[in-house]
Amino acid sequence: MSVRYLSCGDTAFSVEFGNEISPTVNGRVMALHAAIGQAKIAGVVETVPSIRALMVCYDPLTTSRAKLEPEIAGLIARGLPTELASRRVAIPCCYDDPEFAPDLGEVAERTKKKPEAVIAAHLASAFKVYVLGFMPGLAYIAGLEPSLYLPRRPQPRVRVPRSSVAIAMDMTTIYPFESPGGWHLIGRTPLWMFDQRREQPVFLAPGDQVAFQRVDRKGFDRIAREVEAGRFDWATLVRKT
Repeated sequence: MSVRYLSCGDTAFSVEFGNEISPTVNGRVMALHAAIGQAKIAGVVETVPSIRALMVCYDPLTTSRAKLEPEIAGLIARGLPTELASRRVAIPCCYDDPEFAPDLGEVAERTKKKPEAVIAAHLASAFKVYVLGFMPGLAYIAGLEPSLYLPRRPQPRVRVPRSSVAIAMDMTTIYPFESPGGWHLIGRTPLWMFDQRREQPVFLAPGDQVAFQRVDRKGFDRIAREVEAGRFDWATLVRKT
């Protein structure tokens, strides 16, 4: 296993496992993230996982990179687990309303599919959350069916509605807030990916396995009302593995 250590200022360094986006590389990142947490290494303030690297932040009054790097190298040398406990999360998504899926027709045309085939491929994709970024609650979810791979839109939108489901490259994402965005919009979920009223405001987490479930506009509206009123039972969407 090739591992590279890079300084990130004077209170953090990065442990890199590779240069590509892959389940293997991200799995090693998440395994080290869990191993450091379990080891409770003195001086480590937090670890921040990304797609291919783990940032280790430390208290310079307690420890240093020179002390931490051998300890972390030892954890890696002893072997990182390949199978970690995770959550299976179901995300309801409505693809049927043109307001929700303004790019579905274009995606179908560019991938030489019918719109229903695009939807079927998205539903069949084996998705996993790799990292959170860009804004609170926005998950980069890899595993998109290869036949749907497209680059980002050449002209980003100034406003993408909250809870829009979008694809680009080999990923899908869900916009937690209205914001600019350049991904292709193919649906919308009635869920809020960030809600400060919840005990854990951010719904998805790195390592989650995600499956989209199709709902019609009637089902979308019903769930949306429950979410907005704070009555929705989020536990029904999650199963631990």
